Amino acid sequence: MSAVVHHRYATVEGHRLFYREAGTAGMPTIVLLHGFPTSSFMFRDLIPRLEGYRVIAPDHLGFGLSDAPPVEEFDYSFDALADLTAGLLGQLGVTRYAIGVQDYGAPIGWRLAIRDPDAVVAVISQNGNGYDEGFVADTWQGIWRYQREQTPENEAALRGLFTLEAIRDQYVTGVEDPSIVSPDTWHLDHAYLSRPGNAEVQLSLFLNYATNPPLYPALHEWLRSKQVPVLATWGKYDPFFGPDGARAFARDTANAEIHLFEGGHFLLETAGEQVAALIRDFLARHLQAA
Repeated sequence: MSAVVHHRYATVEGHRLFYREAGTAGMPTIVLLHGFPTSSFMFRDLIPRLEGYRVIAPDHLGFGLSDAPPVEEFDYSFDALADLTAGLLGQLGVTRYAIGVQDYGAPIGWRLAIRDPDAVVAVISQNGNGYDEGFVADTWQGIWRYQREQTPENEAALRGLFTLEAIRDQYVTGVEDPSIVSPDTWHLDHAYLSRPGNAEVQLSLFLNYATNPPLYPALHEWLRSKQVPVLATWGKYDPFFGPDGARAFARDTANAEIHLFEGGHFLLETAGEQVAALIRDFLARHLQAA
């Protein structure tokens, strides 16, 4: 039997946010936070497999079916996205929860944990980085150059990441048999990114990503002080975040469980059932008692 998934909207700080929800209030809660360039659509198959839990998976502002105001009207930053996520959880009455983070979802989740250290009781990281050694330097050079200097040339190089082919590469790089990944994924992401003004939204977040590594020491201190349970399920061949980023969690919490898979950045597309089984086992041991 699988959980029924509801598709809902809430208005937070004047912005309409879309979110997927399963389960009911009173159940142990997990909040799933997606990355670039996707949306909560990436969790479409995982959520029904988490029966017995309240699952909340929002689309960040500027992504998916949530509002996407232009950069002239909203100052996009990971602080701001974390504020909106906290506001949504407040509206939904969620005060203690596990987080499941991937890519951009990680720095949003880390902010939630650092701001309210007792609220987040467990972490599931699927290629959600929190360590300097997790960066695959060759792939990040273009973003780092843009962070140092916003020249037309550096901007043009990053705009190349918004093409259909570049988005497809995020899904199939490191995947032994790309035919098992549905093309709907990258076509949908490309459609959202192609909305007028959305490229500028994404460029703002590329620039603001520079604020994330300075938060890592606070993240590590939180993990150490609370000995937070962490489940890292990691695609080994992710071109952005390498497996050293998964292994590093064990340095800061004795409750780290590291699983490296043959796969890439969007591991749920190729190992969804295996990852879901690990998550169910992990939550049964660490979230029920919360």
